[in-house]
Amino acid sequence: MDFESLRTTVLDFVRDHQAWAPVITGIIAFCESLAVLSLLVPATVILIGIGALIGSGAIPFLPVMVGAAIGAILGDWVSYEIGRYYKDGAKRIWPLSRYPEMVRKGETFCQRWGAWAIFVGRFIGPARAVVPLVAGVALLPRLAFWLANFSSAFVWAFAWLAPGAGLIDWLRQT
Repeated sequence: MDFESLRTTVLDFVRDHQAWAPVITGIIAFCESLAVLSLLVPATVILIGIGALIGSGAIPFLPVMVGAAIGAILGDWVSYEIGRYYKDGAKRIWPLSRYPEMVRKGETFCQRWGAWAIFVGRFIGPARAVVPLVAGVALLPRLAFWLANFSSAFVWAFAWLAPGAGLIDWLRQT
């Protein structure tokens, strides 16, 4: 199944089964935030599409946003814990083993910025799923990780869903 087919299938399912929208959105956000898996799921396009479904008035915004945030939190948490568990061994596992320079930059980013690396990394495409893993390898303290993970997930979920849900139209009217 190609990305376009996956996107269409998911959006059709959400349209037809609106009660499942928060759960489906959470699963998509989890996939987008989990190291490696994020490369296989076109989550950004799907989240914008779900935002448009919200904008049509059939699906409530808040439960879907919370679902997306929870999925993103869990995906980053699993990636972080994998990094903490495997430590430097994680660098020898695909795909990190194929991109040592990216890992080195991620480590430098995490060491320099600490928890802010988690917050900012969530908004940078491919870094979104790698930074939590590298933060775990770098042994970023758990409390700092959780504060950044939790807060950035809600901002990220809002940022991807709100435009399609009507934020742009609302801003034009005010």
